[in-house]
Amino acid sequence: MKKILLSTIISMTAAISLNAAVLASVDGENVTNADIQALLSQAMPGANVASLPADIKKRVIDDIIGRKLLLKEAKASGIEKDPEYTKALNLAKDNIAGELYFKKIFDTIKVSDAEIKSFYDQNKDRFNQPAAVKAKHILVEKESEAKDIINQLKNLKGDELSKKFSELAAAKSIDKGSAAQGGELGWFGQSAMVKPFADAAFSMKKGEISKSPVKSNFGYHVIFKEDAKPAGVVPLNEVKDQIENNLKVQKFQEVIKTKTDNLRSKAKIEYK
Repeated sequence: MKKILLSTIISMTAAISLNAAVLASVDGENVTNADIQALLSQAMPGANVASLPADIKKRVIDDIIGRKLLLKEAKASGIEKDPEYTKALNLAKDNIAGELYFKKIFDTIKVSDAEIKSFYDQNKDRFNQPAAVKAKHILVEKESEAKDIINQLKNLKGDELSKKFSELAAAKSIDKGSAAQGGELGWFGQSAMVKPFADAAFSMKKGEISKSPVKSNFGYHVIFKEDAKPAGVVPLNEVKDQIENNLKVQKFQEVIKTKTDNLRSKAKIEYK
């Protein structure tokens, strides 16, 4: 219930605040960004119009046009006079009234910097992070291939090394997922990778490539260590937004419970 309620509030906020740019029209009725966002909020919670690829966006627009045409035909059939329509309409009105009321309450809730810092200080164990490494790799089948790649890279440094490494990863790595990103693996903890790879990556210095091929059950790796983070507590500035949102949701739930309890105490309730 709590997750559904919060998701509804976020979806409504996105749809209401979105600039309603006109993208198409059907029989004189506009199709806007707001129409797309409303549909996305139902089918793909968290999705945003701006992130849609052009071909997907076109398909969504066509879907909305189809819906608008069907709706026009439904109204022409006299569906609005059907008793079931009236019943469903009243239920929808109640749901919308409740959701907008919840949104207005949620929007009034504030969390101070002092509250955020207090939560952080009292719950630092929640923000512990293990040591992590950011790295690229090139995976090949033969050790001789890996040695050849190392020879091509061993005299390069800095941006020149990084650029050449990415080019070779794209051209030679059999790990096609990371190859498409220039060999990029992002940040990872020691337990996230197979042991030979993790041991090598964590023992290297920042900005280095592996001096010899690293063998694993996948093949032979050439590793480029981009950065490293020591184990420790995540800084407050990196988790401030997360804490603020969690505290806001917590306050919202408390406000709703208090209001509900107060209203129940005044209402005449009979169980039958």
